[in-house]
Amino acid sequence: MPLVTITVRRPKTSEFKSKVFDAIHGALISTGVPVDDLFQRVLELNEEDFRFDQRYPDATQNRDENFVLIEILWSVGRSVKVKKKLLESLMQGLTAQNLDPENVMVVFKETTWENWSFAGGRLIHT
Repeated sequence: MPLVTITVRRPKTSEFKSKVFDAIHGALISTGVPVDDLFQRVLELNEEDFRFDQRYPDATQNRDENFVLIEILWSVGRSVKVKKKLLESLMQGLTAQNLDPENVMVVFKETTWENWSFAGGRLIHT
């Protein structure tokens, strides 16, 4: 169950956020995540609350007000190959939505299965 957090500068339209959500979910599905495993949130921050460098470390062009930080929290054990596949699919999905992949940063965070309680306080993977 990936938990996705998207951080952007406000204001962003519903359409912009939906395009990002859809690209991410499509990329997750391409790596084997079930279609109905959908847990995503967006944090819209004021400019003074969300600072970022325009080029660090290897952006080919300046990041702008549409910069998107994507954090994917998921269970430990996915290979670098799977992560690369997700990134490739995500960048293709963003491009298809007319969003610039150079304006997107992705961070993977991993946790062990016993750290997930999906509902009712049950630890189903212990």
